[in-house]
Amino acid sequence: MTSHETSAGAAAATSGKSAAVVDAEPPPGVWARFLDWNQKLSVVKNLTFITIATGFLGGYFQYLSAYDAKVSALAEADMKAATETFVTISNAYAEAQMLQELIFYNFAAAVSAGVDPGDKALTTKAGSESFAPYTKARMALRQNSSIFAHKAEIYIDWASDLGRDPDAPRVLDQDPLNEALLGTYDFDCDSEANMPRLGVTGPAVDDADPCRANAPPPQPAQRVNLCARRDSGRRPVTIDWQSAKHHLLTMHFCFEQSHRQISTARVWASSNTVSDDRVKAFRDNEARYRAALDKQVVRLNAFMSLAMARLESIRVKYRPSGFLCHLPLLRDAVGLFSRECTPIRVSG
Repeated sequence: MTSHETSAGAAAATSGKSAAVVDAEPPPGVWARFLDWNQKLSVVKNLTFITIATGFLGGYFQYLSAYDAKVSALAEADMKAATETFVTISNAYAEAQMLQELIFYNFAAAVSAGVDPGDKALTTKAGSESFAPYTKARMALRQNSSIFAHKAEIYIDWASDLGRDPDAPRVLDQDPLNEALLGTYDFDCDSEANMPRLGVTGPAVDDADPCRANAPPPQPAQRVNLCARRDSGRRPVTIDWQSAKHHLLTMHFCFEQSHRQISTARVWASSNTVSDDRVKAFRDNEARYRAALDKQVVRLNAFMSLAMARLESIRVKYRPSGFLCHLPLLRDAVGLFSRECTPIRVSG
């Protein structure tokens, strides 16, 4: 073998060994590949991955900041509107009911058997002084009752509905209840079945058809179905005691009923003469009128309790989100099936 052949063989052996060593080396790791890719990107685009990621995260957190600011502003506006609606309506009904009660109780005291002349003069004076402010409060309530009901629907019912989407398609007259319908459906203010139910006791709804023949008396429930017995062609309507609007519609309807019941007391409070027959008829029904006034107090208290609970629901709706809701992608993933991270929807 010549020296040339020996050198060639040695070179071939060395080359084969090097190839084997190269083949035996492990592939580059993730970090090494990232550095290589980042270097190529820096050369080609004069950008680095860190620069791109920083820009993306900066824009993302700017969006989060703007979104949270919008949520805070909307939460403040919703709470303010709901609170003002609650206070305005409660004050209006409380004043009108108080004056109505004063006229009733003063007249009842003035015509009671064996009343002292001095006491009669005192209650007569108090009744006369209550007549003008009662008339004013009642007229204001009559003018604003429908407005109050719809304001409560917008600023209390809708604002506290955690799952309500204002952009979702819906039937505009899906809630047809109004005071005129309460009269058409013979709403009985004195019936215990028609008193507000806010707790979990009793059925959620009385599913029995109230218009069928031999229908049993309605049972107290959180939702009550009414039947128009004077118009058999009408379908039953539902009163939902979880709706502030429905509370106000029934409350004003029953307030006007009591207004008519105490007509004799109103005549007396207006400083006009009341006949003995009217006084006797009043005293015969005094207990029923008194019970109706007491039920009005219960109705107002039920509305206030529901409204306060709805204010708490608004606070829950807009309470600050946790850390996980601020993580990129995870926040959007949660938003697909829950409003936990995104209490208000965005367009696009």
